[in-house]
Amino acid sequence: MTEHTTPTTPQENAAGAAETPGASRSGATAPLFSETQPATGGNPPRASRSGGKPTLGIILAILAIILALLLAAALYFFNVRQGKAQAAASQQLQSRLNALQQAQQQQQQQYQTALRQQDQTLTAARQQAADQARQLGELREKVATISGSEANTWLLAQADFLIKLAGRKLWSDQDVVTAGALLKSADASLADMNDPSLMPVRRAITEDIAGLSAVSQIDFDGIILKVNQLSNQVDNLRLADNDSDEAPMDGNGDSKLSGSVREWRQNLSKSWHNFINDFITIRRRDTGAEPLLAPNQDVYLRENIRSRLLIAAQAIPRHQNEVYQQSLETVSTWVRAYFDTNDAATRAFLGEVDALSQQSVSLNVPDQLLSQPLMEKLMQTRVRNLLAQPTAAASQGE
Repeated sequence: MTEHTTPTTPQENAAGAAETPGASRSGATAPLFSETQPATGGNPPRASRSGGKPTLGIILAILAIILALLLAAALYFFNVRQGKAQAAASQQLQSRLNALQQAQQQQQQQYQTALRQQDQTLTAARQQAADQARQLGELREKVATISGSEANTWLLAQADFLIKLAGRKLWSDQDVVTAGALLKSADASLADMNDPSLMPVRRAITEDIAGLSAVSQIDFDGIILKVNQLSNQVDNLRLADNDSDEAPMDGNGDSKLSGSVREWRQNLSKSWHNFINDFITIRRRDTGAEPLLAPNQDVYLRENIRSRLLIAAQAIPRHQNEVYQQSLETVSTWVRAYFDTNDAATRAFLGEVDALSQQSVSLNVPDQLLSQPLMEKLMQTRVRNLLAQPTAAASQGE
């Protein structure tokens, strides 16, 4: 019975080979082959030679198993890690989803709150619109109450305004023409109403128009132009010569001096009298005394005359007849006193002044219009009371 020998691996063979030199060094000899191995020839046994390939396959299989285990462990750890990451991401997404759901719920609550507020506002607006519609209906009823006589009311109010305006133009501006035209327009407005009850008012308006037509129409603008023309002619007036054709009051006859020495006393007396006569001069005047005027003072005289004419011109549009007459009389007096009345320019100037002084600049306008109180009463009864009735009804309804 032969003994079975276990084949050795190349590693064991290499270990044995490594131990051999050591053994030889130590002096101990070890057999290269075990006792069970035959020592025939120098070649290795056939079984050991054929067993090298299965040993390499086993090593590769072990390596493959190790790699598979490592790969499985790596895949396991990778899956674990991925699972944790997915769990964290899922948890984060869940938290986000919860936050979004909460925000959505808050927004929905806010939307519902805003919707309720809008509903309340809409309800209040509808109520306000209903109130306004009701008020508009009441206003329409009031307007409908008045609109039946709206055109006549307008014409009546227009006639009242025109009559009042005519009174202002007549008494404030003394404008008779404009006042008459306004009264005619008021009568036309009343005529468009075609109301027989307005005949008393129209009759009064007609009488007022006739009274204004009777007022004398004066060309005030023409008078002002004439007064201004006189002011421009003041420089053409010539001053009067007070020394012409006037002799001293006491004439001594011959005042010539004699050439004889014997008449020295007569010559002395004549010289004394000539000196006295030239120093103090007394002249006889049969007419009124005229004030003396220095030659260099005629400029002031002419300016004073112009100022009086200007006062007269300003009094014309104001219808101040007394001021106008006094100014012209003063101008006439000064011209006759200081200027030559025999000169043609002076005579023409005085003639124009006298003609203007005969002209009156005052107006005899009536103190009141007959149609104004009648129109005021008509407005009180027809317009103001009519407008006050709906207001009173509305206040009672409230």
